[in-house]
Amino acid sequence: MATIYSADEVSKHNKKNDLWMTIHNKVYNVTEFIIEHPGGEEVLLDEAGKDATESFEDIGHSDEAREILSKYLVGELDEASRSVRTDYNKLRAGELPVEKKQSGSALRVILPALAVIGIIAYKFILAPKQV
Repeated sequence: MATIYSADEVSKHNKKNDLWMTIHNKVYNVTEFIIEHPGGEEVLLDEAGKDATESFEDIGHSDEAREILSKYLVGELDEASRSVRTDYNKLRAGELPVEKKQSGSALRVILPALAVIGIIAYKFILAPKQV
C-alpha cells in the first residue's frame, strides 16, 4: 500500500535539497532529479511543494519522461487533498496540438457572397440604365 500524504505535508518539501511535488494526485520526491532535469532546476523549484500537474502536462513530456518520473514516486495524496480536475491538456513531446474545427453557419459564406453579387448586379445592370 502506498504512503498517504496531505497537501500540507508535501508543501513543506519546497527547497532545492528537499523537493517534492504532486502530479495527478501522486507524490514525487524529485530532489535527486533536480540536477538532471533538462528544463533546468528553476522549473522544478517553481513547482516545489505544490501540485505540478498542469505545468507537467502543458509542457508536453515524453513517455520516457513519464517513465523516469515513476522512479521518484513516494506516495499519494490523501482524499482531502486530491485534485478533482481531470481536463488537463495531455500533450506528448513531439505531438502537435489538435485544433478544434470551428463549426459555423453556412450564412458566414452565403451572406458575403450575396452582397458581392448584389454589388456586381447594381454596378453592371442597374447603374448603366440610370445614366
